[in-house]
Amino acid sequence: MTHPDVQAVFDPQSYTISYVVACPVTRECAIIDPVLDFDMASGRTAQDSAKKLIAIVEENDLTPTMILETHVHADHISAAPWLKQRFDCPIIIGAAISETQKTFAPIYALESEISGSGAEFDRLLADGEAFNVGTVEAKALHTPGHTPACMTYVIGDAAFVGDTLFMPDFGTARCDFPGGCARQLYQSIQKLFALPDETRLFMCHDYKAPGRSDYAWETTVGEQKSRNIHVGGEVSEDDFVTMRTRRDAQLGTPKLMLPSVQTNIRAGKMPGADGQGRVFLKLPIDAL
Repeated sequence: MTHPDVQAVFDPQSYTISYVVACPVTRECAIIDPVLDFDMASGRTAQDSAKKLIAIVEENDLTPTMILETHVHADHISAAPWLKQRFDCPIIIGAAISETQKTFAPIYALESEISGSGAEFDRLLADGEAFNVGTVEAKALHTPGHTPACMTYVIGDAAFVGDTLFMPDFGTARCDFPGGCARQLYQSIQKLFALPDETRLFMCHDYKAPGRSDYAWETTVGEQKSRNIHVGGEVSEDDFVTMRTRRDAQLGTPKLMLPSVQTNIRAGKMPGADGQGRVFLKLPIDAL
């Protein structure tokens, strides 16, 4: 199986890891889960994290051919539109984005602005759909549970799992957002566990589990199957659902969820400007 080159950028504000995944033959690459810097207190945006991805592309003489989103993120606004302008490549997400749009558009009163079909994205990938990064064969796997539209992208011997899994010592993703389902998440993880044990797994987040001094984001299927504290070993589906439901009930709302979701369901695009060129986000009250 082809071994693509993988380089990561860690965003300390949202604990997000973005990736540049390159074909070793053609030097074409995919950018995965890029972050737009956003200061909630001031409403200011910046592109510091995204510029680090550009630096990787330029330093390695790469050609981006796609921007992949693993899901609609609730902890950061996507920098995909900004990078699309820079590289003229499509923004891609899973076909179930329509479900996420239909779930969240009413929360923000955006029914008239959101398609509900995923048309805001350039390409939608179905479960099992094949694609290529250069000469590297790739496949999209629908792995819902955290959100209805979560996708894992298997590119050569590397899989980018979004929020489905965290590092083995931290466990698994929450399932209490609208449209989430702990039982679906367990089943999605079993789909990942069916991949070869040596498959490299790349996380979308890391929060440093207690006792670990460094951030980490790469593991393997074999390591997750044997060591994941929530789902490794012989944990049953029912036991997992019970654990995940209890744990989720104790979690707070991500600090950037309200601005992030309303932009990310439209491929990271901000709302249209008013007659004076001003852009405004909505703050739904008591909606979550």
